[in-house]
Amino acid sequence: MTRIYLVRHATPAWERKDIPYDIHPGPPLSPKGEKEAEALAEFLQRQGVLRLYYSPFERSARTARIIAACNHIPALEEQRLAEWREADEMKESVIDRMRLVFEDIARESASLGPSALVSHGGPITFLLLALGMEETDLSAWKNKFDGYNPLPPAGVWCAERNGDGRNWNLNLAYIP
Repeated sequence: MTRIYLVRHATPAWERKDIPYDIHPGPPLSPKGEKEAEALAEFLQRQGVLRLYYSPFERSARTARIIAACNHIPALEEQRLAEWREADEMKESVIDRMRLVFEDIARESASLGPSALVSHGGPITFLLLALGMEETDLSAWKNKFDGYNPLPPAGVWCAERNGDGRNWNLNLAYIP
C-alpha cells in the first residue's frame, strides 16, 4: 500500500502585512502555528510517517522542522511544493510540478512506507483535483475553511492506493 499525507503548513503570522504571502520566504509561523505543528507531529507519528518533504517557504519549512524534530525523521526541502505565485505562475505549471513531485514520492513511499508533503492550500487543491477528486466535492470542503482552501492550517489529506490499484483514495485525515 502507498500512503502519502498532504499537509498544509500550520498557521502563519497573518498579521504580517509587510511580508508578501506568495513570495519566498513568506511569513513565519505564529505562536499558534508552532503549537499546531507539535500536535501535527503527534498525528503523523501515529500514522507511521517516516519521511517529510516540504516547501521552501518559511511557514512550511518551520512546520516540517518541528514535525521532524519531534518524530526523529528526515525532512527534505522540495522546491516543487512551493506556494502558487498567482501573479506570475500559470495554474497548469503548479499542477505539473505538484503531480511530478507526488509521483516521485509515491514511488518511494511504496517501498519505504508513509511519507508527508508539507505545502500550501492552492497547490494541494490542484493536486487533489489531479488525483481524481471531483470539483464539487472539493468545493464543499473549501467552503468550510479559511481562504477557500481545501483544509485548514495544519490540516491533512491522506492519499492512499493499494499496490494493484490505479486510483487514489482521498480522505481528509486530520483537522487541528
